[in-house]
Amino acid sequence: QVQLVESGGGLVQAGGSLRLSCAASGRTFSISRMGWFRQAPGKEREFVAAIRWSDGITYYADSLKGRFTIARDNAKNTLYLQMNSLEPEDTAAYYCAATQSYSGIYYYTNTYPYWGQGTQVTVSS
Repeated sequence: QVQLVESGGGLVQAGGSLRLSCAASGRTFSISRMGWFRQAPGKEREFVAAIRWSDGITYYADSLKGRFTIARDNAKNTLYLQMNSLEPEDTAAYYCAATQSYSGIYYYTNTYPYWGQGTQVTVSS
């Protein structure tokens, strides 16, 4: 089992930045990939970014590439999402997710069996 706890959300003006963190605990040695997803009210949960835990290879949603950066600190078992040039359309609950498997498409929610409780990001115009 892996437990995930997100932090770092909040209210920010358009054009501002936030850094989200996700602390992993439990069987963290078995994590293969982690990702960030977000869900706005009335919308489906969507892929933001993912990272391979062993070598740090990253994947991004095309629409967010260049503004968001995913990173991990293996020693601290922590995942990060640096978000720059935030827009009101980025307002959503942000979730981190983890999997111990190397199968499954990285941008599918059902690839990840472990999820955090989410942290709210609100961008004002």
